[in-house]
Amino acid sequence: MESMSFAPILIMFLCFLGSSQAALKMNFYAKTCPKAEKIVLDYVKEHIPNAPTLAAPILRMHFHDCFVRGCDASVLLNSTSNNTAEKAAVPNQTLRGFDFIDKVKSLLEAQCPGVVSCADTIALVARDAVVTIGGPSWSVPTGRRDGLISNSTEAANNIPAPTSNFTTLVTKFANQGLNVKDLVLLSGAHTIGIAHCNQSFAARLYNFTGNGSGQDPSLDSEYAVKLKAKCQTPLDNTTIFEMDPGSFRTFDLDYYKLVLKRRGLFVSDAALITNSTSRSQIIGLAQGTVSNFYTEFAKSMVKMGKIGVKTGSSGEIRKNCAVLNS
Repeated sequence: MESMSFAPILIMFLCFLGSSQAALKMNFYAKTCPKAEKIVLDYVKEHIPNAPTLAAPILRMHFHDCFVRGCDASVLLNSTSNNTAEKAAVPNQTLRGFDFIDKVKSLLEAQCPGVVSCADTIALVARDAVVTIGGPSWSVPTGRRDGLISNSTEAANNIPAPTSNFTTLVTKFANQGLNVKDLVLLSGAHTIGIAHCNQSFAARLYNFTGNGSGQDPSLDSEYAVKLKAKCQTPLDNTTIFEMDPGSFRTFDLDYYKLVLKRRGLFVSDAALITNSTSRSQIIGLAQGTVSNFYTEFAKSMVKMGKIGVKTGSSGEIRKNCAVLNS
């Protein structure tokens, strides 16, 4: 009886999911704000070349947004006296680029008040920023609306941590409708950007056992020496390290090559070669062409950008991305 009663609910859920995704479309603002996407692109092309390292955190912001209540710009909301928002959660405390998104949104509001959502703004800026630094492009269908809820606990629970093992990663991705291939491809974004020592990888160097000592045996020993030279104590909260040393500003295949050499910076990077399926995929990517990586990465980004989107009359179109409309 329980399985019979569950089936209609599942079908209804799948229909709702499909219909919400179908509501997104290319050039959604063609009539309501025809210059919207050009406004975003022009601003990104003007400013990202002067701050190319901002592309990675904005891409990460998009990822973190979509993994909590879907791609609804809930990551942009400020905390209030009655609510601790996603921004305050540990995974989001090192996010950068909020002011960049706010500036783009202000330009959109000046052109078309109350039309373009913050959720679409993040999605468009993330894509355009990556393209501007020479990375892959992908389609960004628009029509997302902004969520009304932002909760730090949900962010802490849903966003994969750099200390996650393979099972945890697969579970958290599956919860969002993403598979192992998506996990491998989206992890490829680690080819750009930087990480903070104590929040990301210090435990691999000094406290892998959890008892105040021990180094992660899966970490290449020579690489560990280099990491320790910069991250000299487990409590170092200021030192940063390149995710992909030597080409951290270039969207290339080096990340996968480093992971295979046991030089992935995070536990979550190292976890990708503990499973035969994901390891095989990484070997294929590392031995393949950049253009193939770009093509496959684009597919996963399009898929991620449709997670739990709010459309139609759901949510709202925020005037200010950091606060709900009054």
